[in-house]
Amino acid sequence: MTATERAAAQAYLRLLESTQAVLTDPQLAPYAGVMLTHPMAEADEALRAAGLSGNEDRLLRLVSSLRASPADVWGWSG
Repeated sequence: MTATERAAAQAYLRLLESTQAVLTDPQLAPYAGVMLTHPMAEADEALRAAGLSGNEDRLLRLVSSLRASPADVWGWSG
């Protein structure tokens, strides 16, 4: 995973977590568009920089590898 791919996967995760937080709070949900503008722009830019725009399969594999244990990421066995 390159540094730009990692940044894109992390930006996607921040957007996902921000969206979940905003939409699960009834008081914040009406402001979702405003509150998610920055995370969406950050994720879009990071995806473009990493060449992942339109490549959801690769992005989701990268996100999965970030969520995996460190041993799985580096191919170590326990």
